[in-house]
Amino acid sequence: MIIARYQAGTTTTYGIREADGCYRRLAGSPFDSLSTTATVDGPDAIRLLAPVMPPRIFGVGLNYVSHIKESGHPAPTFPMLFMKPPTAVIGPGDAIIYPRQGQEVHFEGELAAVIGRSARRIPENQALGYVLGYTCANDVSERKIQFAEMATGCLLVGKSFDTFCPLGPVIASGLDPANLELKARVNGRPRQSINTSDLLFSVARLVAYLSDAITLLPGDVIITGTPAGVGPVQPGDTVDIEISGIGVLSNPVAAEA
Repeated sequence: MIIARYQAGTTTTYGIREADGCYRRLAGSPFDSLSTTATVDGPDAIRLLAPVMPPRIFGVGLNYVSHIKESGHPAPTFPMLFMKPPTAVIGPGDAIIYPRQGQEVHFEGELAAVIGRSARRIPENQALGYVLGYTCANDVSERKIQFAEMATGCLLVGKSFDTFCPLGPVIASGLDPANLELKARVNGRPRQSINTSDLLFSVARLVAYLSDAITLLPGDVIITGTPAGVGPVQPGDTVDIEISGIGVLSNPVAAEA
């Protein structure tokens, strides 16, 4: 099932994609019910939005074996977590703003899991039942600030500028998060390519680990880490994150005015 959040005229709504590419509107939020209405919107009459405006975004560092080897760091023994604010979220086609103080801004293609219902102390073998579906994410990072923060034992601003968490284009359910092809391109040039089987901590493990301490809420997003191949972007670039079964999340990069 493909679920989209989109704007049709002046209306913002959720819809389920049908075989012909049109979207049948949901009666409300997919976190409440998947009941549909009689209203159908054509793909040319809508603008896709970030598929969820999450109360919280949980990020995971060093979670691909390839990226751990690339970084030269030892493999974590438990998930390395950080958070991004909701103001970092943008949708398909929206511009990633290169901040005035930016010196080295990197893209990071990632699989994102969208929590569908409240989860607390969930066993790993049940954890995927609490995931509504999956979307593409770009964990944009200002490296100079990030590394300076990490040297003091914290991590916030380098990951959290406005527009530093593109999500989209849709939420796809029924996927196996341990067997998806993830690719990232900058200006059409391939930069990352991996299967999510390379994840160190699986989506199920991340949901279980987080829910042992924190009640996960409907609409929460877990961005699950990035593989090898991350690198810098500049104003004027376009970044594409593609994941099998989901689609392509494409965002231009623009300088802050």
